Amino acid sequence: MKKFLLILSLLSSVGLSAQNTDSTISLEEAVNLTMTNNPTLKALEYEEKAAKRERQAAIGLYMPKISVKGAYSYLGDDMAIDLNHAKGAVKDGVGNVIGQIMQDPSLAGNPTIQQMLPKLQGGLNALLGLDWAYTLQNRSFGFIGGDVQMPIFMGGKIIAANKAAKLNEKSVQAQGEQQRNALMSEIVERYFGYALALNAVDVRKQVVAGMEQHLHDIKSLERNGMVASTERLYVEYKYAEAQRELLNAQLQAETIGNALCNTLGIDAVATPVTAMFVLDEIEPLAYYRGIAEDNNPLLNQIGLKRQLAKQNANVHRADFMPQIVAIGGGTFYNYQVTGILPRWAVGVGFNFKIFDGLNREYKYAAAKNTVRRVESMQTKAEKDIAVLIESLYNKMLNYRNQIASIEASIAFAEEYLRAKNAAYIAGIGTATELVDAELNLAKVRIERMQAAYNFDLYFAKLLEAAGISEEFLNCSRSASVRHITYSQR
Repeated sequence: MKKFLLILSLLSSVGLSAQNTDSTISLEEAVNLTMTNNPTLKALEYEEKAAKRERQAAIGLYMPKISVKGAYSYLGDDMAIDLNHAKGAVKDGVGNVIGQIMQDPSLAGNPTIQQMLPKLQGGLNALLGLDWAYTLQNRSFGFIGGDVQMPIFMGGKIIAANKAAKLNEKSVQAQGEQQRNALMSEIVERYFGYALALNAVDVRKQVVAGMEQHLHDIKSLERNGMVASTERLYVEYKYAEAQRELLNAQLQAETIGNALCNTLGIDAVATPVTAMFVLDEIEPLAYYRGIAEDNNPLLNQIGLKRQLAKQNANVHRADFMPQIVAIGGGTFYNYQVTGILPRWAVGVGFNFKIFDGLNREYKYAAAKNTVRRVESMQTKAEKDIAVLIESLYNKMLNYRNQIASIEASIAFAEEYLRAKNAAYIAGIGTATELVDAELNLAKVRIERMQAAYNFDLYFAKLLEAAGISEEFLNCSRSASVRHITYSQR
């Protein structure tokens, strides 16, 4: 019986200290590990870097496009002009001119003309003796050159693209903030959930040990004829029930521990050492609603999507505008390229689409409807967040109020257990009454821990909805914090 009383006294000191303290972790350490090792955050980091590069790439749309080009070609034949067939016509024409000169008395007697005619005839014969085929371009040729294109006016497309890239970068950052806030709530849920599960395992172990000792004592009393067999059967039933509950508690603790390891990005589970808490002083509901309007990542993302939709509409509106581009180019090296081609050129290009089957009109109308749709979504999301914050706030207050009620029940259960234990020792109480009193005390203590866990969880979710999850650690160290432990009176 003394062993049994000793075990009952141990029930009042069950806590996290009963666990293996060789590997422990505080809530702050858990948060730091998660923010460092969590794969989701690493993926978001790469996504944020990609969005930054895309924004930088959009700036390049303002810049000139400079390229170097080269080519080599081998044609089927030279590009040439053959005028040999015109020799006869030229010979006849010149011959007629000379004949007319010879027949003209005024010219025929001129000594200068007479001296020039043989020379003219000789030059004509030399000219006719040449090959009148001229090669414009050799069949084998190549070049290396470059060109430049500089946008002058694109109807606003470049401006819209740069604004959209900036908005996309902000949207990715808002997604990262939303994920970090959600991870903070997940840490609280799994960290304190694992602490609660370990407490439950400790309680179940102590209950099983107490029942085992109590069953041994009651069997001795039954053999001496001091109690009825029904009391021994009742204790055996409660002992088997306690063993089942212990097994369930151990399995649940193992599951939650593995989930915590997954969140922290570690392989081995560690024992939580930060106690759960409640806040005696809480900001009013309007405070969290006001913060959510400015800081809630989801609302920020929807606002950015609305601006992105407007920029998309601007892009489609730019299709109604002309596009003007300055162009220029030249060659640095030529291989057998004809000299009649220029070596450089500059100019201005102009493009204005007159009609494309109403494609632009319909796309622009669709983009404007998208803007209106996102604006409607934003209005609904603002109302949903306000309702969510009110729901979380009320649940948090409800569990804080439950703790005060449960603590009154704990005081009664402890006094009731002492009375039933004294009655049992004096021989005026039954074993069933003592067992029920013992289980009732363990039950209400776990209920208080469960209420504290729910308070912390809903408080974390409230901060997440407000967009200030990083304040959870600060609030856990504030002056209005009251820590809740299993052994607390």
